[in-house]
Amino acid sequence: MQQHPAPEREFTMRFTSTPRGARLARRLVSHRLNDWGHPYATTANETFTLITAELTANAVRHGHVPGRDFHVQLTLAEGTFRIEVTDTRAEKQPPAANPSATNSLSESGRGLLLVATLADSWGVSPRKAVPGKTVWAELHTRTEGHPLKHRVAPEPTDIDLLLATSSLLRDDLGSQPGDASHGGRRP
Repeated sequence: MQQHPAPEREFTMRFTSTPRGARLARRLVSHRLNDWGHPYATTANETFTLITAELTANAVRHGHVPGRDFHVQLTLAEGTFRIEVTDTRAEKQPPAANPSATNSLSESGRGLLLVATLADSWGVSPRKAVPGKTVWAELHTRTEGHPLKHRVAPEPTDIDLLLATSSLLRDDLGSQPGDASHGGRRP
């Protein structure tokens, strides 16, 4: 098994195996990349956010087991971002063949083709001692000049993550028209 360098930065979290969980995972990875010196509009952030979106969508669509969550681990080590998305469904493995072998008329099946095209490397590993798999991807990058990169910020606490998560969930609900009794604002 390949050894990976010790991470300089790491983010891990479990998410519900739902489309909403996949969307939240993608958004939190994008926020974390921004915090780590790769602003939202940079190529590194946009590319890795898209890779995360594909892997988490696959975990929900193909790796879902009722009552089980999926797990995301994002690490930065020696200029390489690595995302690992772990689900509990062992029998549904990504195709071992080249993902470009997808039927061109199919309405799905292009997510891993995107991952293979955008990532520097990717693969699948079985979970040890329990059913499931981890699909991972790596992207080699360098810091692109974020103003916070020279500042040492404390690691977020559970409260910080909870507040960030709840605000992201509220943003998803904000597409409904406002109530006139509150001046168009939510209470």
